[in-house]
Amino acid sequence: MTIDVRDLLTLSTISGIGPGRLRALVSHFKDTRAIARANAKDLTAVDGIDRKIALTIVNFYRDSGEALAKRYVDQQLARLNKVDARVVTFWDREYPSHLKKIYDPPPFLFVRGEFDERDSASIAIVGTRNPSPYGVHTAEQFATELARLGLTIVSGLARGIDTIAHRATVKAAGRTIAVIGSGVDVIYPPENKPLAERIFDQGAVVSEFVMGAKPDAGNFPRRNRIISGMTLGTLIIETGVDGGAMITASTALDQSREVFAIPSAVSAKRKSGTNFLIKDGRALLTETIEDILTELAPRLKGVLKDRGTVPPEAPPDLTLFEKQIYDALQDEPVQIDVLAERAHMSTSDALVHLLSLEFKGAVRQMPGKMFLRR
Repeated sequence: MTIDVRDLLTLSTISGIGPGRLRALVSHFKDTRAIARANAKDLTAVDGIDRKIALTIVNFYRDSGEALAKRYVDQQLARLNKVDARVVTFWDREYPSHLKKIYDPPPFLFVRGEFDERDSASIAIVGTRNPSPYGVHTAEQFATELARLGLTIVSGLARGIDTIAHRATVKAAGRTIAVIGSGVDVIYPPENKPLAERIFDQGAVVSEFVMGAKPDAGNFPRRNRIISGMTLGTLIIETGVDGGAMITASTALDQSREVFAIPSAVSAKRKSGTNFLIKDGRALLTETIEDILTELAPRLKGVLKDRGTVPPEAPPDLTLFEKQIYDALQDEPVQIDVLAERAHMSTSDALVHLLSLEFKGAVRQMPGKMFLRR
């Protein structure tokens, strides 16, 4: 198999040559240059290439279409080099193994960062752009725990649950992959550029859209099939019944991947998509990471880190009393009176030390005087 990225980019500019036909052409000829030299009869031997498309390809190369496309290809490669990105093709060994198995895998991906063999054990976490405090906490908790167990967290770098999942994974020193709906040189939303920089070092930012592509609304449904396609399963955390995360759930199901959903409060009508998925039997009711690990156990053998050896994130330097409070906290919210009793101190003293812990970034306060570890 002889693949030239310039040839692939050139072929992608030909009218009527979409991802499916491009994959079929390369898989048939085994050499991207051979496609340019093929006659119409040879081309029609390829699945999905009729005589009209074959003549379009022949005429493109005969009428100097390749020369005209050179400027576009040069611009694409220049943009790649400028941001230290590269193209990973469907035929490369590092192309994500799960993504190869979906119905319509991209023939090539633009990548900033690195893929890793460990990414074969990956979970997508997606959800609303406007999460509740409960959604924020849940996304942080699940992403952190799954990352510490050695799973790669895949999401879309969007505002809300996506951003929280990526950020929590980075903080836990785990691997994360962001699949975006624009060129990899157009990070969106712009406030996530610093986060993307961290992701380059702990995973990759990936797109099937060409360099310079804007984050147009129509790109995101296509992006979602890659998010689900790269993973063993997709976890949905808070979404409306018509939210983008529901599209990801549908693509995961179409790809025969698992769908997990965190139930939302019955009063949270605007975020009831997860409840709909569970009630409809399309998603597994998920309350703890055990629900995910049990379902995926056969595919995670030999992958998960021993929980006993995964150290919790070290808190900052704490005073004796702060440590007393910190040790009494858990990853689930604890009400102040219960916490004070656990720490063997008065509620007023506990509140003083909790305020200090909040300043140090070790503790978070939730509504109702509930506290939990960060």
